[in-house]
Amino acid sequence: MTRRHRTYAASLGIRSTIVGIAANIILAAIKAIAGVLGNSYALIADAIESASDVASSMVVLGGIKIASLPADEDHPYGHGKAEPLAAMLVAAVLCTAAVGIAIESFREIILPHHAPAPFTLIVLVAVVLTKETLFRFVFRQGTRADSTAVKTDAWHHRSDAITSAAAFVGISVALIGGPGYESADDYAALFASTLIGYNGFRLLRGAVKEIMDAAPPASVVESIRQSALRVPGVIQLDKTTVRKMGLEYYVDLHVVIDGGTSVRDGHLIGHDVKDEIQHAHPNVADVLVHIEPDDLNTLKVTRTHQ
Repeated sequence: MTRRHRTYAASLGIRSTIVGIAANIILAAIKAIAGVLGNSYALIADAIESASDVASSMVVLGGIKIASLPADEDHPYGHGKAEPLAAMLVAAVLCTAAVGIAIESFREIILPHHAPAPFTLIVLVAVVLTKETLFRFVFRQGTRADSTAVKTDAWHHRSDAITSAAAFVGISVALIGGPGYESADDYAALFASTLIGYNGFRLLRGAVKEIMDAAPPASVVESIRQSALRVPGVIQLDKTTVRKMGLEYYVDLHVVIDGGTSVRDGHLIGHDVKDEIQHAHPNVADVLVHIEPDDLNTLKVTRTHQ
């Protein structure tokens, strides 16, 4: 079941990423041409952001493919870390793009230039609608696959939509304001770079936390605990730790059972706990169960006085 989940999750991520790559190639070309012909640096900056999206999506694609590979002798826990590593690289690209756009925006603000052409507004409206649709589609697929890299890639689309929306406002101000307002387009690009940088930092922090084996959301841990507690023979859980490895989770459990239970029966209860958790949570790759008797404290006291 785990292998089936891994394959399913990877296919979701790969499909959505390929769609995003194709869309970004087309949009980057359209925005670059419109930006040059329409004298809009905000639109050119938008095109640069879309071009970086293509490169980032290629990284995500590679990360997902590697993360979906099964465990081997050199990687007994699988290749899941490739997925958050890809997310880190994508987030770093976002931050770098934000800095580059900000620097060029300042340069454009200082240098005098003409106001953008009105037709660039039509291009930007189409871009915003397309990129927001892509964000919703890719983020939904990333959530279904529980993929940090895919969800990070989705935010690339949202950042592109934000950049385009800011450019629309800036160009509108430049056109309506007339002489003296030509730099509104560049200020819009500067504002967009700030939002892009913020999103990049936020996504980078999430990927780093996953690399550091930070605990998943409390709802995930609680759902796993409830699955274990449903198994006959389980009295309570003493300890539960869960960590995310790429597209899957690894669980360590301390299960408390009747102290009079035989070793054989305790072993079977442990297997039942693992089976129940993996049945209820197909994205759990493995469950390590440690069995503890409910009279453990009494046994410790008895051994101490012997």
